Amino acid sequence: MKTTTIVTRSEYRHFAAIPTRWMDNDIYGHVNNVLYYSFFDTAINQYLIGEGGLDITAGQVIGVAAETRCQFLASIAFPETVEVGLRVGKLGNSSVVYELAIFKEGEPAAVATGHFVHVFVDRLTRRAVPLPAGIRTALERLAGPTS
Repeated sequence: MKTTTIVTRSEYRHFAAIPTRWMDNDIYGHVNNVLYYSFFDTAINQYLIGEGGLDITAGQVIGVAAETRCQFLASIAFPETVEVGLRVGKLGNSSVVYELAIFKEGEPAAVATGHFVHVFVDRLTRRAVPLPAGIRTALERLAGPTS
């Protein structure tokens, strides 16, 4: 039997609040699993745009998803608001490994944890490029221990 470690808010440096929608619930009465990846993607890109200056419409550099993973620990349902915790696990030359957790609004323990890898590439050639300075600086603020 696998034991699950409790993941808490104090382990994360940044949070994004995302309301669930009526359509997010599936026939079983909880938010469908695919939406958890959308929550991860939204929190990451919201941070990159707001804090790192990522220009998603005209920038020369874009981030592409190379790998994602999610571990489901408890369910959520509309009309809850989730809070996605974000930190950087590894920062490379052209890539970043994000570590994420989803919390019910105001709750101390995560209902899901995740891992998301972005590789930054040239918009036209899709070849890996070094992280732009503004993005690197923003991501460095999310790296390292929280305490």
